[in-house]
Amino acid sequence: MAETTKPLAGLSVLDLTNVLSGPFCTHHLAHLGARVIKIERPGGGDLARQLGADADLNASGMGVSFLAQNAGKQSITLNLKHPEGAAIFRRLAASADVVVENFRPGVMDRLGVGAAVLRADRPELVYCAISGFGQDGPWRDRPAYDQIVQGMAGAMAVTGTAEGGPLRVGYPVADTVGGLTAAFAIAAALNASPRGCVIDISMLEATMATMAWAISNYLIAGVAPARHGNENPTAAPSGLFRTRDGHINIAANKAAHWTALTDALGLAGLRARPAYRDREARKTHRLALAAELEAVLTTRPTAHWIAVLGRAQVPAGDVLTVPEILDRPQIAGRGFLGRFDAVPGVDRPVTTVRTGIKLDGQAPAVADPPPPLGQDTDAVLAGIGIDAAERARLRRDGVV
Repeated sequence: MAETTKPLAGLSVLDLTNVLSGPFCTHHLAHLGARVIKIERPGGGDLARQLGADADLNASGMGVSFLAQNAGKQSITLNLKHPEGAAIFRRLAASADVVVENFRPGVMDRLGVGAAVLRADRPELVYCAISGFGQDGPWRDRPAYDQIVQGMAGAMAVTGTAEGGPLRVGYPVADTVGGLTAAFAIAAALNASPRGCVIDISMLEATMATMAWAISNYLIAGVAPARHGNENPTAAPSGLFRTRDGHINIAANKAAHWTALTDALGLAGLRARPAYRDREARKTHRLALAAELEAVLTTRPTAHWIAVLGRAQVPAGDVLTVPEILDRPQIAGRGFLGRFDAVPGVDRPVTTVRTGIKLDGQAPAVADPPPPLGQDTDAVLAGIGIDAAERARLRRDGVV
């Protein structure tokens, strides 16, 4: 897909974000065609540059956590705590379409570059603030990390088994959902006429919004959600089942699936039992039903049952590791992964995930690898009329 045909082509985004929620937001905007200028503090930059599973990359300022979602962006260093740095940022924002930040509420105002100031200079600006709990309310000033938000949102209370304690989701779901919500809101705001608004994204509320089924069971039916392990509380049999060599997920959520499953396993007689006569009965007796199914499923390996249930059109799937799913043709052949053979500051090719989006049959991609800290400072500042001598002075003064 040509850069000029991408939905956000020609739009400029100033990215003041750090670690994950904000960078994940602007990762999507970059892949959809926006020019994303990542503004980082001199001397250190985004904390994600020091995070990831490779200590050498962390030490070099190109940690895996940074590489994962910063391809296609430009990087400049700018000290917003310095009056000249704040003034330069205002100059950049005066021609930008979007500003995204994930500081604690109030920080940008204290620096003199909050939404009111920037939008006074440029009313058309879309200003997006991502925070743990939102820009107001009694929790607005509380520090927020992904696991903190997961716990406070109720997500950990519905993850795990009834016998065990709460469990965090195995990846930073609150950060990524917050970032994705921000990207969606920004894209919508860019379509408004007249353009220009302030977007307030609460990671807490964004996470809870994805829990609407569980929350609505309480709000509407008066039933508080609980931990059900690998069982789907809305249907049975629907969950994780043992096979001879591992596990299989089966989701017989419809009556037709139930009939097809029992036929495929040679257990048609189960349908005549009062305990399994309908959805509600099967939910009540789900554990006994699972034992009946596993007595058959454990006689053959997972691959056998995937084939059998596939022919029967019963929803079923392997339980794969990350290396296994990355090796499957479904992922390897759809453009989901992007590879950069040469990345400045990194001693190996870098492969990253893209967005999960297809536009007219193509996965949006970016041409440039994740940038070293400050790689584009000179080019971006020259673009707003700051010459080489002035840039050298700004460096000496610690502004950039």
